[in-house]
Amino acid sequence: MSRRCGRTAALLLLLTAIPIALIFSIERSASGYKYSGGGWFHECAKWDASADRFLVSTFTSGTIGEITIGAGSELEEKTVVSDVDVAGNWSLGIAIDRRRNRLLVVYADVLGLTYGGVAAYDLRSWERRFLIQLAGKGGEKSFADDVAVDEDGNAYITDAKANKIWKVGLNGELLSVIRSDVFVQRKEWFYNFVGLNGIVYHPNGYLLVIHTATGHLFKVDIATENVTVVNVKGSLFMGDGLELLSPTKLVVAGSLFTKLVESTDEWNTAFTTARYIGLLHRIVSSATVKDGKVYLNHIISRKSSHLIAEANFTPLNSI
Repeated sequence: MSRRCGRTAALLLLLTAIPIALIFSIERSASGYKYSGGGWFHECAKWDASADRFLVSTFTSGTIGEITIGAGSELEEKTVVSDVDVAGNWSLGIAIDRRRNRLLVVYADVLGLTYGGVAAYDLRSWERRFLIQLAGKGGEKSFADDVAVDEDGNAYITDAKANKIWKVGLNGELLSVIRSDVFVQRKEWFYNFVGLNGIVYHPNGYLLVIHTATGHLFKVDIATENVTVVNVKGSLFMGDGLELLSPTKLVVAGSLFTKLVESTDEWNTAFTTARYIGLLHRIVSSATVKDGKVYLNHIISRKSSHLIAEANFTPLNSI
C-alpha cells in the first residue's frame, strides 16, 4: 500500500469512527427504560399503569410484548400475544382501553398492502375478543396504521395509504368509514407517501389525527364526522405517533423531532411550545405518558438492546 493510500484509509477510518463514537455517547446519555428483547424493530409502546408495564408492538414480528417494571431488576420483553390468524402481518399501532380492560392492536401487510385489520385482547388473560379485517386483496390499496378508542369503546383506525379512518364498534363490527377531501391538502404523491398516521381520542368528543408527509393536524368530530384542519403555528412535518399529555397538550412523536403542541381553544388552533430531538438514528415512532412524563418508542434498536426513552423537552423560546 502506498503512503497516500495509507493516509486515505486512515482518514476514512477516523471519519467512520467519529459518528459511531458520537452515537454511542448519545445512547449512554439517554435516560429511560432499557430492556432486552427479540428482533430489531418495535413500532409502538404504551404504558399500562394498572400492571406497571409497557406494552409494545414488535412491528415485523407481528407480536405484542410486555416489559414489566421491577425495582432493581433487568428489564426483559416477554411475548404475550402471538396470533396465528394474523401470522405474516406486522403489528403496528396499539391502544389501551382501560375501561374495558383490553388492548387494541392494528395489523397490516406493510410491504404488499394486501391485509389490514384490528384486534382486541383481554389485558389479563390475553384471550382475543375480536378480530376484524378492514382491507384485503382486490380492494382499495390500504395501510392500517394506528388506533384510538373512545369512551364508548369504538375504535378508530387510520389508513396511511388511502387517507381515511375506519370506525369499528365495541364488538368488532365496522360502523363507518370516515373520508374527507380535507385529509388531502396536497395531491402530489410525495405529499402522501405516508398519509393519516397517529391518532388520539380527546375526552371532549373528537379525534386528533396527524398526516405525516405534510405535517397537517386534523380535528374529527366523532358525532358528525366533520373534519377540519387545526391551524398549527410551527411545523409538524414527519409527525408520527400522538399522545395527549393533557386536554390542552399534545405530544407529536416523529422521526425528525418530538414536539409538544398546545391549544387553548379546543384544538381549532394550536402552537408548538417545546421540542426533543434525541436518538435520531433509532427513529422515534410513538409516545406514551408514565407518571406525567413522556416516553418514546424507537423503531430501530440493536437486536437485544431496546430503549423507551424519556423525552426531555427544550422550550422553543429558549432555542
